Amino acid sequence: MSGPDAPEKRTLILVVDDDTAIRELVREALEHFQFAVVEARNGRDGVASFTAHKPDLVLMDVRMPEMDGFQATAALRQIPAAATTPILILTGLDDTDSIRRAYEAGATDFASKPINLFVLGHRVRYMLRAKRTVDDLRESEARLAHAQRIARLGNWERELKSGRMRWSDEMYRIFGVDPKTFTPNLQAYLELMQSQDRELVARATGEAVRQEGPYSFDARIVMPDGAVRHVHEQAEIVLDEDGTPLRLSGTTQDITERKQTEDQIRFLAYYDGLTRLPNRALFMERLNQALAAAQRQGRTLAMLFLDLDRFKRINDTLGHTFGDRLLQAVSERLKKCLRSTDTIARGDPLTSSDSVARLGGDEFIVTITDIARGEDAAKIAHRVLDSLNEPFKLEEHEVVVTGSIGISLFPHDGADVETLLKNADSAMYHAKDAGRGTYQFYSKSMNAAAFQRLALENALRKALEREEFMLYFQPQVDVSTGAIFGVEALIRWKHPDLGMVSPADFIPLAEETGLILPIGEWVLRAAGTQGKAWQDAGFGPLIVAVNLSGRQFRQQQLVQTVEEALQATGFDPHCLELEITESILVQSVDDTLTTLKRVRAMGLRVSVDDFGTGYSSLTYLRRFPIDTLKIDQSFTRDIATDAGDAAITAAIIAMSQGLKMAVIAEGVETEEQRDYLLQRGCRLMQGYLFGRPVPADQFRLLLEKQASGQKRPARAATRRRAAR
Repeated sequence: MSGPDAPEKRTLILVVDDDTAIRELVREALEHFQFAVVEARNGRDGVASFTAHKPDLVLMDVRMPEMDGFQATAALRQIPAAATTPILILTGLDDTDSIRRAYEAGATDFASKPINLFVLGHRVRYMLRAKRTVDDLRESEARLAHAQRIARLGNWERELKSGRMRWSDEMYRIFGVDPKTFTPNLQAYLELMQSQDRELVARATGEAVRQEGPYSFDARIVMPDGAVRHVHEQAEIVLDEDGTPLRLSGTTQDITERKQTEDQIRFLAYYDGLTRLPNRALFMERLNQALAAAQRQGRTLAMLFLDLDRFKRINDTLGHTFGDRLLQAVSERLKKCLRSTDTIARGDPLTSSDSVARLGGDEFIVTITDIARGEDAAKIAHRVLDSLNEPFKLEEHEVVVTGSIGISLFPHDGADVETLLKNADSAMYHAKDAGRGTYQFYSKSMNAAAFQRLALENALRKALEREEFMLYFQPQVDVSTGAIFGVEALIRWKHPDLGMVSPADFIPLAEETGLILPIGEWVLRAAGTQGKAWQDAGFGPLIVAVNLSGRQFRQQQLVQTVEEALQATGFDPHCLELEITESILVQSVDDTLTTLKRVRAMGLRVSVDDFGTGYSSLTYLRRFPIDTLKIDQSFTRDIATDAGDAAITAAIIAMSQGLKMAVIAEGVETEEQRDYLLQRGCRLMQGYLFGRPVPADQFRLLLEKQASGQKRPARAATRRRAAR
């Protein structure tokens, strides 16, 4: 039953006395004060009655049979529920020995006989009020102790003169010591702290006394098992009545978990989770500090920008998990191969001066802060590259990787982090262009080249929509008849400001950026359109050869792209020849064979361009459906004077004849070269001797001249006869 109408529970008093008359008188007096009463006739019954009723206060007579008041009081104090219950002993006025024994047994107070019943009621009220006050205090202390246990927060006081300390229970738990054997004082407290942090206590205490103010600090303590934990201490000075510092009153909190969380957050913010090397954020912070120091001291600083060569191929072949393990192994090898004075990051980002970092992907950066000249940086670069050349053994795989390094120097190549990093990056790309596996120092010309490359890339992206591309055509001639039987379509870029841009400049850029795919599709359509126009003009079934890059050939939509180009232009597929390089043949052999068969099934021809410079073997040539081999111009150039080139050329011609393939010699510029090739059985040629690449309208003049009868018209069968 609850609510405002519920009767209020009355305070219950237990009266223990063997005298029935006294019990009745006491009952009447207590009930007059609105107390509820329960009675017991001796000490044993009193203990049992307490257990049954849990009274708020006990009135206990001293002299009783079976168990007297002293024994009963002692027995009650053994019951947890009675540990704090007020017990009022009734004894004689001059019985001082009984009073002493009563307090020793656990009595709260005493009252002398004979009893003043009116005063007794007020006495009980006072005792109950005092009990409630004590209960509230104990409850408050319990809540505080519970909160301190949860917060791992202890409180203490320390006398400034003696160094004696008073600790709360939580202090003992925080420091892992037993209150029964440990005596808290300043000396004992200092011995629990890590030696490097003991000075904090003396400094903080002295400052607090001088300024009569509070202090706080973080310190490390050593637990009995040797473990190190972190605590936060704060305290303030307590003054006596004269304003003299008397003692320190403070708290100590175990903040180990918070510190660990902060360290983890700091690690995630400053370090790469895979290699545990500093990330870009920490690298930039540390390098700014190193630059400031180098500037003050007039020293030279070197930055090495390392990029692993062909790392993407390893990722694509063996998987990203293997690639991650390789990056971890590379980072460990970097740390081992660098000397101790080269900065290597391994520690706390707030205290470490290390600055070797992983910037992302397969890019690493090394900062060398104590070099006298650039040659010192070159030695470190050599050491790094040599260390990478040793095979990495990861599970059942053994992998060799190389790296390209760009080097920039402070203050010669930049006065700030961003400039040094940009210039080292630029130098690294020049190292890759120089053949990979090497290093390059930055120079201003590199920066100019980088800007030029960026501008060229931006212009290349707009060239298609602005219709800046055009095709040039170079004739392919059967020298036995002088007839033009085919033509190679070559892309040219006419930039509105730069004029004609060399294919050697923009084709590699198109490959790298992926623009080669839409450009290659445009070439197919433009070549097909022009070939169809020549056929419609009556110039016969002229073979048009179009170059395919490796990226074009490996795209899944290649066959579909070619089909769509042929349908859009109406060009005869038997007159379209796709030129690929030797390197394409040896990559993903099965996929290459499948693609070539699909192309041949459409009626197209396939030729291998620049033959002799790659890695093709007779086995590959026999497996693949190839129509034509094109002898690279590097062999043709010195064929009449270099015995080696002559022998290779003769072997290619003989091999093509044996495999029933046509063979075309590229780069023929002199009659001497023409005659030598013709004598060896090569009748199909291409080069400046027969015509330079020219626009379509100029090439039409050659075809018209041939069609007028001055030269016998060529037919597609010409190349097939040459292969017999």
